[in-house]
Amino acid sequence: MLGIKKKYHVKQELDDDKSSIHGRMKRNNNNDPNHQTGFCLMSMLELQKPIIDTPCRPVKKAAASTIIAVFLITVLMVSVGSLDISFSGVSSYQNMVVSSKSTTARHKPEFPLECSTENQTQTCRRDYPTTTGIPPMNTSKVECPSFFRWIHEDLRHWKQTGISRDMIEGARKTAHFRLVIVKGKAYVEKYRNSIQTRDKFTLWGILQLLRMYPGRLPDLELMFDCDDRPVVRSRDFQGPNARLPPLFRYCADEWSLDIVFPDWSFWGWAETNIRPWRNVLKEIKKGNERRKWKERVPYAYWRGNPSVAPTRKDLMKCNATDKNNWNTLLYVQDWDRESKQGFKHSNVEDQCTHRYKIYTEGWAWSVSEKYILACDSMTLYVRSRFYDFFIRGMQPLQHYWPISENTKCKSLKFAVEWGNLHPQKAQAIGEAAGKFIHEDLKMDNVYDYMFHLLNEYAKLLKFEPTVPLGAVELCSETMACPTTGTWKKFMVESLVMSPSDVTPCGMPPPYEPQELRDFLETKANSTRQVEMWENQYWLSQY
Repeated sequence: MLGIKKKYHVKQELDDDKSSIHGRMKRNNNNDPNHQTGFCLMSMLELQKPIIDTPCRPVKKAAASTIIAVFLITVLMVSVGSLDISFSGVSSYQNMVVSSKSTTARHKPEFPLECSTENQTQTCRRDYPTTTGIPPMNTSKVECPSFFRWIHEDLRHWKQTGISRDMIEGARKTAHFRLVIVKGKAYVEKYRNSIQTRDKFTLWGILQLLRMYPGRLPDLELMFDCDDRPVVRSRDFQGPNARLPPLFRYCADEWSLDIVFPDWSFWGWAETNIRPWRNVLKEIKKGNERRKWKERVPYAYWRGNPSVAPTRKDLMKCNATDKNNWNTLLYVQDWDRESKQGFKHSNVEDQCTHRYKIYTEGWAWSVSEKYILACDSMTLYVRSRFYDFFIRGMQPLQHYWPISENTKCKSLKFAVEWGNLHPQKAQAIGEAAGKFIHEDLKMDNVYDYMFHLLNEYAKLLKFEPTVPLGAVELCSETMACPTTGTWKKFMVESLVMSPSDVTPCGMPPPYEPQELRDFLETKANSTRQVEMWENQYWLSQY
């Protein structure tokens, strides 16, 4: 009915991956028989004029030595000029270039880690700027992406009451650490260890924010829980006298009030060898260019650990077999084996070879979400209970294709059939998601989201933050210098080397109540539209 070829040589496509990954470079060979090689002799005044595409006249052999002499003198003059030694006759253009480069270097100094080579306690460097040099009231001309508006929604619950110290203490029972920022410095009071090094890299990310915008964040105090699932249930804090505890974490759901914050993997996930987000994003962009969308395998792809949640075990039932072709190719990711083999099959940039990629949550939301959406493949997004800080700004049928959680196999098969019948529309959905991730979720915007979230949060505090007796000062040196291996490598790789020379993006206003209802209704209607198409398709098969 849908005109899809039932047989597809998947193995051949997969075997061809290596050959298609490397693009062929075309060489521009000049085969013009009239082309002649030679110097173009120009005066020093002509060097200051715009260069136009004018063919050079061949130079007579007798003048060659003169030309070379003039060229060498010019090079010598430029080189001497770069040493800031003034000679008469050096063009003002050359002086301007040298001066411009020197000025740029002076205005953008870098501050790498200062690690002691001796076996001593690391100390924080005191010469890092305490201000960006940008006036605090300077308003950015660039508005933040629309998903920043959810910051207002996450903090709305404390808008009327404000946040007292007692409320913060109420969040301590599940928190991994307390973070206090006073006069631009970070202090931490640790309560318990997190899974792997989530807490360490979350704190590292906050330290990089302070390096990016030194002196811009107000004093604040917060509690952070690094576990997966939200714990602040809205049903437990009803009534006007409820003391709602503000607790930061990586995800939430519609029944919880946890404050959503970017997860640790933006600065690298060392345990899985996934590099910091800024570099991963560049690598995925290159991966997208290796194979055009129409040349990608016309199946849905997923690779992950199915044992972490029942919904993933259920997904594995949808793998394509000789008896049931659900248009999917699903692979189990064994992280223990991968770590022993050097993570050879775990590079996310090498997984942009299929037209469709599946996202499904694990025990809670999954870090894999952003890597999947960045691939330009149409993301088949299995209905999720949990959300992170950016997914709320994305819409079904615009950025992804919604998949039913209860009937995954049928839903996935229909999505692939639809996409192969409507390749231009499917490609457009995939590319819209890729554009969102590569532009709206670039690392600078992640830092700006953190900045605005913490800034708006600090406005709600009804007390003056102070450093607890048990807290210790944290800085990049005290965290990174004693660290070793991949953990240190990723910290160095994600280190903010100097303050930003631009202001954070402009914070958008809160949603008006009707505006928010319309946004959510549009999202629900798109999902219902897909369900209707899907039901019609399967009814026609019987």
